[in-house]
Amino acid sequence: MTETLTIRRVAAQGDGVAETPAEPVFAPLTLPGETVRGEVRDGRMEAPEIVAASPERVAPVSPHYGDCGGCSLQHWAAAPYLEWKREQVRLALGREGIEADVEPTVATPPGSRRRLALHARRGPEGRAILGFKARRSWRLVEVTECPIADPRLVAAFPALARVAEPFLEHPKSAPTLHVTATLTGLDVDVTGVERRTGGLSRDAQLRAVEAAAAADLARLSLAGETLVMARQPKVAFGPAVVPLPAGGFLQASPPAEAAMVERAVAAVRGAKKVADLFCGAGTFTYPLATVAPVLAADGSAPAIAALKAGMGSATGLKPITAEARDLFRRPLAPYDLRGCDAVVLDPPRAGAREQTAQLPGTKAHTVVYVSCNPTTFARDARLLIDAGFRLETVTPVDQFLWSAHVELVAVFRR
Repeated sequence: MTETLTIRRVAAQGDGVAETPAEPVFAPLTLPGETVRGEVRDGRMEAPEIVAASPERVAPVSPHYGDCGGCSLQHWAAAPYLEWKREQVRLALGREGIEADVEPTVATPPGSRRRLALHARRGPEGRAILGFKARRSWRLVEVTECPIADPRLVAAFPALARVAEPFLEHPKSAPTLHVTATLTGLDVDVTGVERRTGGLSRDAQLRAVEAAAAADLARLSLAGETLVMARQPKVAFGPAVVPLPAGGFLQASPPAEAAMVERAVAAVRGAKKVADLFCGAGTFTYPLATVAPVLAADGSAPAIAALKAGMGSATGLKPITAEARDLFRRPLAPYDLRGCDAVVLDPPRAGAREQTAQLPGTKAHTVVYVSCNPTTFARDARLLIDAGFRLETVTPVDQFLWSAHVELVAVFRR
């Protein structure tokens, strides 16, 4: 049925929402106040025609906008878009009964994304094409430009497509190239290659290595196993230079990382010892070590090995001890955290319920919680508040520009 509706708000996944007597109707790429027309099926208007546009609507900057599923909010002016992200944090806290002043969202500029996950498929002419999935579809949108990405990544798209070619050897393979711009060049880890029939053939591996050399990649790996390394990919964390593990985690945008690190370091000043939990390869560890000794822990053994390998690259740091430990199954108990009067957590999207529950029994007076999921953050914040901590500041960070994804850094005081 074709209907004409008014968009009232933007929901958590970035779709506009129109309220009707029967049900809410979700319409992608729309804004509050807009009048839209289109066919409604199962509560969705998939291809809305904008009858009356919002004054907050701006011209998208990507030629792939509307088809590519990567940027769902590129049509929204910066100020209301950033305020919407701030509101998502407020709403998540409100669902847990938490009232807090949420600071303005920290913006990140276009062209600053140093990590991309590029899907590879066979094109109509048999060549490998790279791109992102279309909205609500498995269909691949070939991408030739990307305004959010570091220009070094965009310039490498043609060469990366040639690198992808050997990984399409098996018809069931759906390779994804996880590309990272590092201090020593591009690091590429490939996942999604069919392995049940023996994985990548020796011939395909050789062709991949040749393509990596032609593209001047620092390293090419397959699901974390190095195929060829011309130079060790390295990243800077504060004063240290750290070797990045193959397939290892890294914050997507350096400006966003800097904003979160700055707030974490400021919050723990004066601490005698800091615990950095879910530390990865040392994103926060090394900057924190300019302030106080650090106990670092993470479930990834390769990340901890990389963190330790970077220790000799910087001088003037306080002592760092690092441990590989599953903080979900074996969270650090108050005894393990003895002497730590500040704790920094940067867990994955699932949050850190088990580890957070241990913190009230410690002597920590400050907890800094870095989150990529406001919902699980609010759940864990409730645990801390009920145990006597006060939520002092919450700062949303727009690390994933023009997406519905919201990150934040929060400071709790005993």
